[in-house]
Amino acid sequence: MTVPGSPTVRRRRLAAELREIRESKGKSGDAVAAALKWSPSKISRYERARTGLQPREVERLLDYYEITGSRRALLLALAEDAAQKGWREEFADGLSADYQQFIGLEHEASSIAIWHVDVVPGLLQTQAYARHIISSYSRIEPVAPGMVERLVRVRMRRQQVLNHEPGVQLSAVLDESVLKRRIGDELVMYEQLQRLAREADRPNLTLQILPLDAQHTVFGESFVIFRFGSDSDAMLQDVVCTEHLRNDYSLEGERETYLHRIAFQMLAGAALDPLSSRALILETAESHWSGIQRGIDVGRFMPWGRPGRPGSGPHWTKSSLSFSNSNCVEVADLPDGRIGVRHSKDAEGPVLRFTPGEWDAFIGGVRNGEFDSFGKR
Repeated sequence: MTVPGSPTVRRRRLAAELREIRESKGKSGDAVAAALKWSPSKISRYERARTGLQPREVERLLDYYEITGSRRALLLALAEDAAQKGWREEFADGLSADYQQFIGLEHEASSIAIWHVDVVPGLLQTQAYARHIISSYSRIEPVAPGMVERLVRVRMRRQQVLNHEPGVQLSAVLDESVLKRRIGDELVMYEQLQRLAREADRPNLTLQILPLDAQHTVFGESFVIFRFGSDSDAMLQDVVCTEHLRNDYSLEGERETYLHRIAFQMLAGAALDPLSSRALILETAESHWSGIQRGIDVGRFMPWGRPGRPGSGPHWTKSSLSFSNSNCVEVADLPDGRIGVRHSKDAEGPVLRFTPGEWDAFIGGVRNGEFDSFGKR
């Protein structure tokens, strides 16, 4: 028997079931620990889903609780499935236990509510924006370049949850300062805000901006609330997480989760409606990050990355920087993750291919005038 859900969610479901059984039997955690010759802290850790139990340990518990029949079979199946590995275990050597648990919750939640006061949430970040954030960790603690790229891949992989069927319902409220806080250069910020505006069109996403001049009634750090199932499904309670430096997360208890739900409702009530929020995002992209320097409008190079229809191949965007002879370039995100540049009049011709890092360096050189002398001899 296979029970739906990620290993993280199955472990939480098993923990909730075992706690409910213990309480229904009138047993204390200390009494169970003494009977099985376990430490009391072991009982506490697994009932809070901080650690898992091996299937044989679950079998011992069920023997002690005298659980038989179909319920026993279900719980043993949960124990077997909870011991399996999810996709994130491929990257386990670079992910903290808390971050792995966070990814598991994110993967299985039916709805997610996000309040972010500092940066764009990971589920909505562009690759370049994410890379700049993750690279910044090395200023505090050394991070190998290879590990940076692994963590970027993890963040991009997490975003697939938005395309699941049935899709998760995502509600996000961002402080307006997020739109104006520089992460990387103008190019990175402009494309990130364009991405936000595009994502706002998703039917399963409600994106709101809390303006700086709005009446602020809630003050606190960023947080994420995960919900599993309906209100009537009490087995898996809502979970609130707060993010710390270097992808570390804290999971809070029931009371804190309830208070954070109230706080999120207040923040959403004070924020702009989704249409006005999208308009503010686009307005900020143009007013703050259009990148006009040295007479070159870098924004003309920036509309690439708008994905084409599934199966339609790269979506090529023509630069608005055309010349009298109609020579012009087109730019696209390629399936291999690189950025392609080609002559707009020669769709079958050669394509220059840049990695995201090479592209950032190239555009940075254009902005800084490093290539101004070329073509003038």
